[in-house]
Amino acid sequence: MRSESELRRLMLAKVERPGSEGDTGMTKINSVIARLKEYGYLDDTAFAENYTQLRQQNEKFGARRVIQELNRKGIAKQTITDTIETKYAEVSEESLAREHLERKRIRKPENEKETARVMRRLISAGFSPGVIYKILRQWEVPDETLATLNSLDSEVIDGGDAG
Repeated sequence: MRSESELRRLMLAKVERPGSEGDTGMTKINSVIARLKEYGYLDDTAFAENYTQLRQQNEKFGARRVIQELNRKGIAKQTITDTIETKYAEVSEESLAREHLERKRIRKPENEKETARVMRRLISAGFSPGVIYKILRQWEVPDETLATLNSLDSEVIDGGDAG
C-alpha cells in the first residue's frame, strides 16, 4: 500500500514535466488518483490504520515513531491523530516497550554505556522518556547513571531544537 502523497511523488517522476504545452502530466496524475480513490484502492485513512497496526504489532514501535513515519509518508495530521488515538488507546506503552526490548533481544544493561544504548534504542523506537526511565529503574540501573543520562538527554533535546 502507498499513501496518496507517495503515489503522487512516484508518478510525477514518470510523467512528462509541465511545460509550455500545458499541465498534462499533473492532469494524468490527478485522473489516476481520482480513479484509484473511486475504486477504493487508494485510501489514506485505511493506509494509516494498516501501517500503524503493522508497526505496533510486528515491530513493537511506540506511537511517536509511527507518527513520524506517517508524517513522512504525507498522511494528513488529523488522520494521523485519529489513527494513533484509536490504535494505541488500549495498549500499554510500557508493555509495548518491553515487547520491543524482547523482540530485539536487548538485555539489562551492565554499565553506563549499555544503558545509554538501551535508552537510544527505545527513543528511536518511539517510546516516551518517562516509560524508558521507568523500565531502567525496574532494571535497577543506578540513580547516578540515570542522572547522567537525564542531563545528556536534556542537552540533546535542547541542542536539537536550536538546529
